[in-house]
Amino acid sequence: MKRLFLFCVMAALMMAVACCDDSKSGKTPVTPSVKYPKIRILIWNIQNGMWADQGNNYDNFVAWVKSYDPDVCIWCEAKSNYKTDLKQSIPSGQNYLPDGWGELAKRYGHDNWSKGGHRDNFPQVITSKYPIETVQKIIGNQADTVVSHGAGHFRITIEGKEINFVSLHTWPQKYAFGISSSEQANSTANNGGDYYRLKEITYICEHTIGKSADPQNEWWLMAGDFNAQSSLDNHKYNYSLSDTRFLVHDYVLEETPYKDVINEKHKGEFLSTTSGTSRIDFAYCSPAMMENVTYADVIKDWWVGSIIKDEATGFKRPSDHRPLLLQVIMK
Repeated sequence: MKRLFLFCVMAALMMAVACCDDSKSGKTPVTPSVKYPKIRILIWNIQNGMWADQGNNYDNFVAWVKSYDPDVCIWCEAKSNYKTDLKQSIPSGQNYLPDGWGELAKRYGHDNWSKGGHRDNFPQVITSKYPIETVQKIIGNQADTVVSHGAGHFRITIEGKEINFVSLHTWPQKYAFGISSSEQANSTANNGGDYYRLKEITYICEHTIGKSADPQNEWWLMAGDFNAQSSLDNHKYNYSLSDTRFLVHDYVLEETPYKDVINEKHKGEFLSTTSGTSRIDFAYCSPAMMENVTYADVIKDWWVGSIIKDEATGFKRPSDHRPLLLQVIMK
């Protein structure tokens, strides 16, 4: 049965990869006169270190990743936090991930990995077929802004092209970080979480692409779980344009050169990245890199398309988020 299950995984997902190569449905495929190499990038919040598949030795996860043949992966919540099928914390020192990422990534063809900075149990990890330079691990500082789940700046050279990758996962609560429980209700009422996420994204951008001498022409990708909605999707939300839920992405769009990749490839569409109707997982590219993105989509294949709640724990299977897939030509 297990072999049949994995065979179905591979068959269904190889079809998905073929669709990716066609760059269909408004993703504006680029067909250059010269054949340039392509790379694929997977981005996903895998909820507590892929808790949903750890009892299966991550076999389904590995088969799923291999079927898309990514060159680079960015994983949010890349630590094993809970025991299999339970909402019981794994004792300290017994967590397979993040230290086991070197072993796990090799199973889907990546010999390189690195971890971003983090202050808690929710780090981001980047894995790659190519060597990774860890430029900085970002955690912020108490005097300025604590970056709650941390962030990372990594550099990978592929086909002679240097690409900067920024991973992030911003504060998830409606109240601000670092306040007492007695202050949380008041902070929530005053949109404290939204304003705190704005501080985090400002700090992250100022310490990464903000330090670049030529951000328009360098290749930058910033991606992860932003825990914030974008005014570019307001045709779906119908909020006031001054709504604080837009603060994070308004900052990115107005104060940095980044382009929202999914929006650029799906004008007028709305693609949720959660089990509900919310797009909070994003990939942003600098203009030079954006010009070479031939495909971008939120994956909704047979494994990750249906997000199922585990009633015993409240967790979701396979995750409470959906992955993003990008394809870029290296020219």
